[in-house]
Amino acid sequence: MIDIRGLSYFVAQIENLSEWQRYAEDVLGMMVTPAPGGGLYVKMDERPFRMLIVEGPEQRYLASGWELANDTAFQAAVKALDQAGVSWEPGSAAQVEQRGVQALAVVVDPSGNRHELSWGHRSDCLPFVSPQGVPRFLTGDMGLGHAVLPAPNFDATLAFAKDVLGFELSDIFNFRPDPSAPPIRIHFLHCRNARHHSLALAEYPTPSGCVHVMVEVDSMTEVGRAHDRLLAHNVQLSATLGQHLNDQMTSFYMKTPSGFDLEYGFGGLQVDWAEHSAFEFTRVSIWGHDFSVGQQ
Repeated sequence: MIDIRGLSYFVAQIENLSEWQRYAEDVLGMMVTPAPGGGLYVKMDERPFRMLIVEGPEQRYLASGWELANDTAFQAAVKALDQAGVSWEPGSAAQVEQRGVQALAVVVDPSGNRHELSWGHRSDCLPFVSPQGVPRFLTGDMGLGHAVLPAPNFDATLAFAKDVLGFELSDIFNFRPDPSAPPIRIHFLHCRNARHHSLALAEYPTPSGCVHVMVEVDSMTEVGRAHDRLLAHNVQLSATLGQHLNDQMTSFYMKTPSGFDLEYGFGGLQVDWAEHSAFEFTRVSIWGHDFSVGQQ
């Protein structure tokens, strides 16, 4: 079993890097610096980056970076992949340097999602100073946030996430847009940290390679200020402000320059997994979160 600690980073692609730089600095309130080997680092805490943006012909999400505790855990992970008969590739020297880690193993799940396993992130001890005055994002041991990935090959992908990557079930949502058709399954999964979910799998494809990623701030005021910046910079709103039922996050959703959504929220549930019972919820949110605005 692989012992993942959290979502360390993600990699996204865009043709014009300046679009992501403006979005990250002006809307998200994050810092941007050049990345080794090309691309941009987007910094949201004490680490050099949590988002790596690279140039390419498509606007899309490329990879999720999952953090392991140390070399022992990394060696156990690649051994577990081998024992499960799962093919993997070591990261190239350039990839290891760009990600700022000690070692990297790349694996693709049955729905085509790329997962990068690494240990030993590089630290430059430089503080996060938001260009928009955001005091802090909630990261640390909980990772950067969460990612919701497409899983059209759902059963095999869920089995891979649980039996190979080592995630465990937080809860279940069976989406029923057509009562006469089978539900569309979305399963929320956690790893070692207290964040309600670090990964979710949705039973449908998406051209961008990701349904959404989530970042969390430490006050509702900062969510409101980010919403104001979205309006000021004409960023597309994907879902109105609301509060989720399962992880209790109060948030809104907006489109990123790479085509997938980003949830900007506050107040996410932190769970004692020894006391948690997984459950199925039947509505996405307690209030708000009108996703129809993203279809207009």
